[in-house]
Amino acid sequence: MQTQSDSDARCVQIVRKALAVVRPQFRLAYLGGVHGLPHWTRVWFHGRHLAQAVDVDPAVLAWFAFLHDSQRHNDYKDPEHGLRAADFAVQLRSQGVITELAGPDFERLCEAMRLHSNGLTEADTALQACWDADRLDLLRVGIEPQAKRLCTPHGRKPAVIERANRMAEASWNQR
Repeated sequence: MQTQSDSDARCVQIVRKALAVVRPQFRLAYLGGVHGLPHWTRVWFHGRHLAQAVDVDPAVLAWFAFLHDSQRHNDYKDPEHGLRAADFAVQLRSQGVITELAGPDFERLCEAMRLHSNGLTEADTALQACWDADRLDLLRVGIEPQAKRLCTPHGRKPAVIERANRMAEASWNQR
């Protein structure tokens, strides 16, 4: 049985690996932009809490946080970026980079990335946690997260949404 400290250490290693492979190939002009490192970090923050609240493997949320927007071609309309992110994950797995996820969890990760910008709310709990982790950071682009568009009971909590909004606002004010 894995302890919380084992899980935390495992996720720290995932974040390090993800950053090592994502940063060098990131296409957007500014790593600190609305779809870059600050966003990924907040998605991971929300994902850790959601994973615990809905009892899903935080490793799925860690990889999702740092991969889901890593293949964007621009900060605006880019409907294929989720598909490219899933393809990138498959490539990383074939290269022996993504080793922490068993087959079903890896498939969940890829599906979460493929569909993360489609506005869906019904899915496997791991996908819902990924989508909520991303949607809780919508205020960074001027869109207030709405409970009815979030997937999990934890993500819909007013206190969770308010904390996410404060984080996004703080990041916006630091620019």
